[in-house]
Amino acid sequence: MVLLVRLVVVCLVIGGAGAASYKPFVKYWKTRNLPTYRLAEVQRGRVVSVVNSTGEVKPVLSVAVGSFVSGPITELHVDFNDRVRKDQLLAKIDPRIYLAAVERDKAALATRLADVERVKAQWQQAANDERRATDLQAENADYISQAEIDKFHFACSSLTAQIKVAKASVAQAQANLENSEANLAYTKISSPVDGIVIDRKIDPGQTLAAAFQTPELFVIAPDMDKKMHIFASVDEADMGLIRRARDAGNTVSFTVDAYPDDLFEGTIEQIRFSSTNTQNVVTYPVVVAAPNPELKLMPGMTANLSFRIEEKDDILLIPNAALRYYPDETLVRDGDNSDQHKQSAMQQTESARKRSRRHVWVTDGNALRAFEVVTGINDNRYTELVSGNLTEHEKLVTGIQPKK
Repeated sequence: MVLLVRLVVVCLVIGGAGAASYKPFVKYWKTRNLPTYRLAEVQRGRVVSVVNSTGEVKPVLSVAVGSFVSGPITELHVDFNDRVRKDQLLAKIDPRIYLAAVERDKAALATRLADVERVKAQWQQAANDERRATDLQAENADYISQAEIDKFHFACSSLTAQIKVAKASVAQAQANLENSEANLAYTKISSPVDGIVIDRKIDPGQTLAAAFQTPELFVIAPDMDKKMHIFASVDEADMGLIRRARDAGNTVSFTVDAYPDDLFEGTIEQIRFSSTNTQNVVTYPVVVAAPNPELKLMPGMTANLSFRIEEKDDILLIPNAALRYYPDETLVRDGDNSDQHKQSAMQQTESARKRSRRHVWVTDGNALRAFEVVTGINDNRYTELVSGNLTEHEKLVTGIQPKK
């Protein structure tokens, strides 16, 4: 009996201790499982809105120098990277067959000219015979018949026509000679512009065949030390911003892998309408012009561009991470759990992210409270606060720290 009483007393003591510690334990457990939030402050500063893109460096103009005639290369006077002047001799094709053609056509022209003189002499003889016959008939009609007069007349007319044919042959021979002389001149490959040889596609002794397609011998880029073009591919969604930057005269900053510490600047020279569709992504070429006095920008380089759209100083800035954070519904304060705030917190659609009217979250005890804000321009870290009940240094929730 005494043992039973002791057991009952022990159970009552244990039960009382458990009941007394239940509420503190529950409170501890809830506190232990509360999330630890990552926070970031609202700051005042400067933000620059940019559109980033990549592009290829190209010369403003690339002149392909080809050959109109065929034959082996006998002379080569320039190499890669050489500066050339307009009409400077670059290469020479073996001219022997073209010299022979010129001599042939000169002989043919001389023959045609001599033929003209021969026919003229015959015409003069026929004209004299016709004149004598006419004078003889005028002296006495019985001395010569009308039929003989007609023969002299039409012989003269025939020779007049032959003179025209002979002169036409002279013109044809002259044209053939000029054609051969032009082909001979084409054996000397000259530069059409001042510039730098950026590509050479022939070697001495190489034979050119220009019968079906004009072979490309050199590529010359003029004024590379004055200006280069960067052809950027810009997404269709950013074209409105690019137009705004061009109209405002904003500069474009870019780097190239060869000089990672150098920041180059250029201007938007052209926005082209020719679109490119790659896997349902539509892009447009934007041509950026940049000075190149040190010739650091070389054809074919890849440029990483930043188009400066807009810039603002001394404004309140919201960390972008705070705008990207969407809390779980269970963490939101009851007063903020309206349909509007619940939709802002739970629907993480792309269209909702792009709207200027957004929500950010601050801690309110053990829950989160929403603040509606209107945003403006942004960079890769901060977004302009246009309006909203936030102050400088206010801490915004950007995420939840993982449990250790």
